[in-house]
Amino acid sequence: MGQRRLGRARAGGLAACVLAACVLAGCTTVRSSLGTSDSSCYLTLPTASTAVHAHGRMVGVHHFTLAVLRQKVPHLYRQLETKDPGSQGVCVFAFEGTFTAHSVVHPLGRASGRLAVVVSTSPSNHLLGTVIFKHAPLRFGHTHFG
Repeated sequence: MGQRRLGRARAGGLAACVLAACVLAGCTTVRSSLGTSDSSCYLTLPTASTAVHAHGRMVGVHHFTLAVLRQKVPHLYRQLETKDPGSQGVCVFAFEGTFTAHSVVHPLGRASGRLAVVVSTSPSNHLLGTVIFKHAPLRFGHTHFG
């Protein structure tokens, strides 16, 4: 009778370990990806970094279509030199630091500010502009993508 209890205890312990491993594996899988929409923007990171001459600290990235950018952040969209408000994908990077129109590539917006927002097309990686702001035009940060 004692060995049956020991066998059941081992089986229960093994089942608990397998369950815990599955739960933990599921958690790490979710956290290992940035998300399907914004991950493609990291291919345009070199363009964004070059636009601010590798100054400042990147605080976030978003992937939009131009139409969605126009709807969600119209004052940013108006700054860009684009004629197509359609389905073209764009990556919007935010860099925090001290920026002037002379310290960034293709400056738009304010003459100086503490936030440079770099917008480039995706996947063609064409810089649409670097817009300088005093405050972020939308929420950026590691915990919020898309």
